[in-house]
Amino acid sequence: LEIARRYLHGASPGHRSYEVESLFPKWRACGEGAARDARVAVDALEADHERANVGHTEVENLGRKWLAEGSLTRKETARMAEVLQSLQSLYQKHIKIEDTQIFPLASRVLNAQTIQQIGREMAVRRGLDLDKLPDLKLRCPTHRAKSHDMSA
Repeated sequence: LEIARRYLHGASPGHRSYEVESLFPKWRACGEGAARDARVAVDALEADHERANVGHTEVENLGRKWLAEGSLTRKETARMAEVLQSLQSLYQKHIKIEDTQIFPLASRVLNAQTIQQIGREMAVRRGLDLDKLPDLKLRCPTHRAKSHDMSA
């Protein structure tokens, strides 16, 4: 439970900021027709983030109570299960949209320099300095797809 709580406070907001603050604005700015056509999918992902935040807050509150008191009531346990199932469903759909629409399209409409800039912004949010990681090669996803080299 504590590991899940850390994820909800760390990785999940980070994921959201990667998309909302880095990927989506650059995508919208590129002006490509395909990016404009995918606006509905991007808007859906942004709405998912808002719904997920509500679920995360409820899970956090119930989780804190569980850890503090050692148990939840039957009603609270049922609610926790309901919220977690809802989040699981939301994330499955969200990831499918990312993997089948958003990321493949981004690799086609964004140039390598923009993709590298997004990667650097993401690294900064995680407290990483890519220039101090000599073995890390930041590659454009289109290059990876062509070479099938997933080691980068």
